[in-house]
Amino acid sequence: MRKPFLAGNWKMYKTLAEAKALVAELRASLDKDPVSREVLVAPPFTALASVAEALRGSGIHVAGQTMHSEKEGAFTGEIAPAQLKDAGASHVLLGHSERRQLFGETDEGVGKKARAAFDNGLVPITCIGETLAERESDQMFAVLERQLERALRQLSPEEAAIAVVAYEPVWAIGTGKVATPAQAQEVHAFIRKQVAKSHGEGVAAAQRILYGGSVKPDNIDGLMSESDIDGALVGGACLKAESFLRIVRFN
Repeated sequence: MRKPFLAGNWKMYKTLAEAKALVAELRASLDKDPVSREVLVAPPFTALASVAEALRGSGIHVAGQTMHSEKEGAFTGEIAPAQLKDAGASHVLLGHSERRQLFGETDEGVGKKARAAFDNGLVPITCIGETLAERESDQMFAVLERQLERALRQLSPEEAAIAVVAYEPVWAIGTGKVATPAQAQEVHAFIRKQVAKSHGEGVAAAQRILYGGSVKPDNIDGLMSESDIDGALVGGACLKAESFLRIVRFN
């Protein structure tokens, strides 16, 4: 059985004080009424160490929102895998559509980062997804196959089983639109089939595939009822404790 995984991507939100207040609320609720699910938050870099310290011993994981693939160097404004680890992160988001679209990240670059994550003791949560134009022109599955292959190419079967994949249809991010549970399930099943081809049936059965794209308290139950949806990568709805906790406590 794959343990459900609920991750909150804070993007460029929350001051240090706001970050501490949010995780204090999350921790208090989950300490009082624990869930048999993995929970993760991805704060901005400025709050990473403080959030990790506030969550120490809580069971809530902390992730960086991106990273460079190099160990260190003259890369102004970037952050290295070891620096994320040192700040208290256990995971890292890679290849989010905003990174691909706004900052020019490539499939090959995302694959290099996935390799670097494991080399530095971090679990990658690699995002893949199609645009509306790609979906409507019947390129969706070809795009997803290419992105997934590049993301997992440098990983061993053992690593691929641990790595997390997040399917985020670009047309559903921040738009209020959401893939129906059936649409999401179709894609998640396709992803699992591709992983079985590249890394084996056992890896495909073990790997967790999250759905991301306007996930909210009122649609999480339907999404999580599908057999190949193992969790969610949540955007705006994770910025308030009440809504994120409702997602974490899906029925």
